[in-house]
Amino acid sequence: MKPVPYDPEIEEGLARFLELVESVPLTADTIQQNREIFAALVPSMDELVAGRPVHWEDVRVGDLVRTVVRRAGEPPVAAPAVYQIHGGGMILGTRFYGIEELIDLALRYGTVGVSVEYRLAPEHPHPAAAEDCYAGLLWLAEHAAGLGVDPGRILVSGFSAGGGLAAAVSLMARDRGGPALVGQRLGAPMIDDRNTTVSSRQYDGFGAWDRNNNDTAWDALLGADRGTERVSPYAAPSRALDVSGLPPAYIEVGAAETFRDEAVEYAGRIWAAGGQAELHVWGGAFHGFAGAAPHAEVSRSSIATLDSWLRRVLGL
Repeated sequence: MKPVPYDPEIEEGLARFLELVESVPLTADTIQQNREIFAALVPSMDELVAGRPVHWEDVRVGDLVRTVVRRAGEPPVAAPAVYQIHGGGMILGTRFYGIEELIDLALRYGTVGVSVEYRLAPEHPHPAAAEDCYAGLLWLAEHAAGLGVDPGRILVSGFSAGGGLAAAVSLMARDRGGPALVGQRLGAPMIDDRNTTVSSRQYDGFGAWDRNNNDTAWDALLGADRGTERVSPYAAPSRALDVSGLPPAYIEVGAAETFRDEAVEYAGRIWAAGGQAELHVWGGAFHGFAGAAPHAEVSRSSIATLDSWLRRVLGL
């Protein structure tokens, strides 16, 4: 199946990404090796905040750890909060993967950021990750006053697996009468375990987070339940029969990546249910393009567009 060609301006970034991040093919036998590769690429918090007016701290409640990030100085009062869930296919990564975004938002807008550490598959299959992420959201809402957070301006955000978990947490909050979220940012979300879309077949054997990686991750998370009617929408939000009553969604994805079609379909279903969704499909863009090739025109456009939505939704 012929793939959508990549934007020439980001092809060098894709090659660099594949060399650094996906140098070892992701299989059930190489998950630990890939975790080590991920870990080596993520700077420490001390490195990330060095010389910048940022306060951060780890908070542990039971076995669940979150990192809280805010601007240094006096604690905020009624600040918006961004609850971030990291990517990595639900089998890789830590709460520090992608935390630069929370640092940047804290410095520019005075937001309070919280990044949650959730249990990874296959050691901890579904529902471990989703329940950890929901528990972290409940903690944030319950401690909003002490954190200087406006409980009416909490947004859940994630990229890739984090985007899938952000969608799951939004469904859980709706179904369980949980915190009222002001929005859900779903970056290239991993939301359909079936892996049968046209775009998943277009990127089979090449590209960033290809069909093989996706199969490996979903198998690890769901085991024998994968592809059956036993799969919960809290594991794969595309399985949700009802997507009404959800917080406004920002859904973005590359036109040249595995998750394109499931992201577009999810946005369409939200609209059909009378909900709000803002969908952006970036031409010629691969999975994670904005981070891998930040100076390309398409990347700068995507970064500015997300920033616009965050400012509107959070009242920044």
